[in-house]
Amino acid sequence: MTALKKATGDVVFKFEPFVLHVLCQELQDAQLLHSVAVDSGFKNSGITVGRGGKIMMAVRSTHCLEVPLSHMGKLMVSEEYIEFLIHVANRKMEENT
Repeated sequence: MTALKKATGDVVFKFEPFVLHVLCQELQDAQLLHSVAVDSGFKNSGITVGRGGKIMMAVRSTHCLEVPLSHMGKLMVSEEYIEFLIHVANRKMEENT
């Protein structure tokens, strides 16, 4: 909290979604992994085929969080709310596991 109170610009609390990239030998392997990922709740997953023929399967979570905390050095939320955000982000991290 001390560092946040000393901030002179904008501060944003950000939790990035889980991403796992898997290089697949065959398109069928990527399609199977994609089906498993989507069925497991990783709805933003996808398959990419590069110019060289590399088949990349990305397993992506939808668990993200981005919340402004201060603007131009002025704290916009309470310490209680920041603790709540930390709890929510930690819960999302556990869900990624």
